[in-house]
Amino acid sequence: MSNRFLSKLEALLDAGRPPLCVGLDPDPARLPHRYADLLDWNRAIIRSTADIVACYKPNIAFYEALGSRGYEVLQQTLALIPDEIPVILDAKRGDIGSTAAAYARACFEVWDVDAVTLSPYLGGDSVRPFTDYGDRYVFVLCHTSNPGAAELQGLSSRGRPLYRHLAAMAAGWGRGNVGLVVGATYPRALAEVRAEAPDAWFLVPGVGAQGGDATQALRAGCRQDGRGVLVNVSRGVALAEDHREAALAYGRQLLTPPAATTPGEVSPLLRELALRLHRLDCIRFGDFTLASGLHSPVYVDLRLLVSDAQTLGLAARVYAQLLDRVRADRIAGVPYAALPIATAVSLETSLPLIYPRKEVKQYGRAQAIEGAFEPGERVVVIEDLVTTAGSLIRSIETLREAGLEVTDAAVLIDREQGGVENLARAGVRLHAAYRFSTLLALLHEAGHLDAGQYRRVLSYLQAQE
Repeated sequence: MSNRFLSKLEALLDAGRPPLCVGLDPDPARLPHRYADLLDWNRAIIRSTADIVACYKPNIAFYEALGSRGYEVLQQTLALIPDEIPVILDAKRGDIGSTAAAYARACFEVWDVDAVTLSPYLGGDSVRPFTDYGDRYVFVLCHTSNPGAAELQGLSSRGRPLYRHLAAMAAGWGRGNVGLVVGATYPRALAEVRAEAPDAWFLVPGVGAQGGDATQALRAGCRQDGRGVLVNVSRGVALAEDHREAALAYGRQLLTPPAATTPGEVSPLLRELALRLHRLDCIRFGDFTLASGLHSPVYVDLRLLVSDAQTLGLAARVYAQLLDRVRADRIAGVPYAALPIATAVSLETSLPLIYPRKEVKQYGRAQAIEGAFEPGERVVVIEDLVTTAGSLIRSIETLREAGLEVTDAAVLIDREQGGVENLARAGVRLHAAYRFSTLLALLHEAGHLDAGQYRRVLSYLQAQE
């Protein structure tokens, strides 16, 4: 049996939407003056964001607080949501036996939503009446975003906090249709829960008004395939003067599936490559004068990869794994440092290679792009690293001017200095093997970077943001 929630969600993500869930929580005390009533408010949010979001999440409490009229507003709100967009009913139900079964019927038969949030405090038998609806999905509260979350969820049992036991246990309560609610305000907990539940979808509230950071949530919670996190924003969109612009701004932050955040989450292949890059002097620490005249405690030169065939081959395998996430007809290397890397990636993936010229020849064919291609083909751009993405964006513009479709770029290292955001504004998702902070942590863990150097380099990077 296919899962209705996952089918809808994956289809929208495959179409390029960010993993953004917008909450529909109409509080009469916050009703903007420009709207006639709460339904009018919900209607405006849905109309302005329906082509942007991947999910909606009405919180049933705000409707129940209105009495019988509230149920009418909820029903009318659900009818406004396009069928292709999944709906999570934020109900946080939790009971046993016939009561749980009645709650499940209400959610999945009366309201006919695609997913629901549940409280797991009564154990697995309180969840199974919901998971028995195999075409629907449930999100079990695991580590919430409120300040008092640790009072119960953090209690230690056999050396681990309760929320980690719950994360490991929850998958056995369903048939691949159990996810977890993990708040964005605790990125470390997100990473820990992901280690316990490597395949589950996470519903991540707490971004925006509660202070959680969307980018950090993705970094901490994403699965190995770059998905698995659905970030919810409620007040940040609902109370914005322009609902659409607010949703677009959050969506831009969520376009890029980030690399793992801590050394413990990095694959053996990435660990080996990191150590080889250091041995090749591709990453050096000291005092370096940059082209700008400024001084830096770290210098990265991936052009040295061409001097070691085995390391270049490892890098090509890493890029090939990144490209598993995207659909491409060709790859395009950015001159000059990335051209030998892109050639190795082409050989590893069997994807044909083209490249935009840095300088267009004034003789012969005077081509701006070398290699055979057809307008309309989908191209993934290969670069060695990204800082602010200026040169990468210029190459992308050249490719687009030739009629090629470019929505993705792959790099070995994201230096975390604005490249992700700049590319997102240009409509491009960045797939990075390493965030620079992760790479530094790996080298520090391996003893190649002492604590003082590690702190100096991190401070330097943070000052550049």
